[in-house]
Amino acid sequence: MKRIIVGVSGASGMPLALGLLRHLAALPAVESHLILSPGAHAVLEAECGLAPSALHALADVSHDAACLGAAPASGSWQHDGMVVCPCSMSSLACIATGAGTNLLHRAADVALKERRPLILVPRESPLSRIHLRNMLWASEAGAVIMPFMPAFYSGEDTLEGLMGQFCGRIFDQLGLSHQLCRRWQGPSDTRS
Repeated sequence: MKRIIVGVSGASGMPLALGLLRHLAALPAVESHLILSPGAHAVLEAECGLAPSALHALADVSHDAACLGAAPASGSWQHDGMVVCPCSMSSLACIATGAGTNLLHRAADVALKERRPLILVPRESPLSRIHLRNMLWASEAGAVIMPFMPAFYSGEDTLEGLMGQFCGRIFDQLGLSHQLCRRWQGPSDTRS
């Protein structure tokens, strides 16, 4: 059984977080742990018309972001990776500098120090120099920076399909088997 932490911060992108949790829930060999930041509550309501209970229902375990004594705050608690999706620029800054204020930040810090996979899905546009520097610092510390940039070669023509394809790319980073995305096979030549 693989144990995956999903951190959801207060950035725009709640449909992607919802899709990620749904896809994780469909994998019987994965135990998902949710950390929902306080800022995520209002954004979830605004973007999806949902209460936090909708995300909690998709996770196997939910942790209170205010509880810095929860299991994900310790390096001795084993997990197989963490995704912060969406990752606000505020959370990115806290993670990049090690100056976290809640369990989401602390769990990400632990993932970095323990050399476990940490995938950050930043959501902001345009990006300032500060944002870019923080992404670089987080990457240099070991995080994978994965902005939602769909691969249009997949042939997906709906937002849901593009999000599923992107979730598949996240699963690749976590070493999870899936059938969520079409893999590039090279150009197809229909000429004889």
